[in-house]
Amino acid sequence: MNWWRTDATHDPALTCWVEGAQGHADFPIQNLPFGLFSPADGGPRAGVAIGEHILDLTALAEGGLLPAAVAVACREVPLNALLALAPADRRALRAALSGFLSDESRRATVEPALHAAGDCALHLPVRVGDYTDFYVGIHHATNIGRLFRPENPLLPNYKHVPIGYHGRASSIRPSGTPLVRPKGQVKGPADEAPAYRPTARLDYELELGVWIGAGNALGTPVPIAEAARHIGGFCLLNDWSARDFQAWEYQPLGPFLAKNFHSSVSPWIVTPEALAPFRIAQPPRPDGDPKPLSYLWDEADQSHGALALELVVLLETGRMRQAGLPPVRLSHGPASNMYWTVQQLVAHHSANGCNLAAGDLLGTGTISAPSRDGFGSLMELTVGGKEPLELGNGETRGFLEDGDTIILRATASAPGRVSIGFGECRATVLPAR
Repeated sequence: MNWWRTDATHDPALTCWVEGAQGHADFPIQNLPFGLFSPADGGPRAGVAIGEHILDLTALAEGGLLPAAVAVACREVPLNALLALAPADRRALRAALSGFLSDESRRATVEPALHAAGDCALHLPVRVGDYTDFYVGIHHATNIGRLFRPENPLLPNYKHVPIGYHGRASSIRPSGTPLVRPKGQVKGPADEAPAYRPTARLDYELELGVWIGAGNALGTPVPIAEAARHIGGFCLLNDWSARDFQAWEYQPLGPFLAKNFHSSVSPWIVTPEALAPFRIAQPPRPDGDPKPLSYLWDEADQSHGALALELVVLLETGRMRQAGLPPVRLSHGPASNMYWTVQQLVAHHSANGCNLAAGDLLGTGTISAPSRDGFGSLMELTVGGKEPLELGNGETRGFLEDGDTIILRATASAPGRVSIGFGECRATVLPAR
């Protein structure tokens, strides 16, 4: 399966009759991401983002306008069944939607199923069964390791095995859901005993989320060459972290309360098909790095397994909002700063026979660039809070304060192609309860 192949739906000359869709920064007709929305007069329904509108997939399915193989999935909410569609069925649905939205003669039939996005509520698109967070941003791993182990920042296993841990699915929330500052147990180096209190070192983490599509049976690993078939889509992910909790609790078993209190995702599922024009080669490993074991190595994956995405983090403080000032950019950089591809993550996660299921979420871990302007967390940007950031309006930040809003964005671009985006992943920090 050439999962990176393009077709007529990616044609840069393709136009859309929906007002505002042409040239839209995130959702032109070449994107067509799936989401779960509620119109002003109804409950949750499957939808597709197109410009500043949402096309009601459920209405199209009920009207007999969609291919029979996908119509049932488009009537089910949340969207786990839609995620689980075979790639061929997903492509057929994409082709049908592209045809509806580009053909003026279909406008009268389809336009009644359009809703203004501003009048709708967006929801977590799927029922999340399990959540696993990886650690594949090598520059982030190096930066964090350097804070604690200056002479040996990367542990010996890092370049041999994709490092990950199981997170908490129940606390994943869609963009726009506020984050309540968590409380937990803290013990600083100078403290005689631990204390239970709100975190003073709240941080964000810039990640990509990978939605699992078709699952695998328990005891049946997914071969690396087949891993792409099991990916249903992508989103942005902010895996919020309480760094003071983490420092005290993470040994010997890793993070717990430092991570499980809230994770934010962008609400639109950008499909693998939409990202086909933006597939690039995985960056070569530095000389001397070990070649992955055979179950993690596939030449096609190395040639097409990375994504040409530009990632951006913005911070808006409460004072900025009150003054009408725009958010300040904290960092930006390419998603190709990942030591492992997302297909390798799927292959490794299932290598022991672990069964993945539609709606499971994999986080890449924090993606950082080699230079400071691309660091993906405040822990890196402020050197553990020792060098607070100047925000340009007289404010500084070592870590996040109540009222701060973090906004993640991603744009896929390639020469000769229409750029597409992921929409925002944002959340505002509320005081501890």
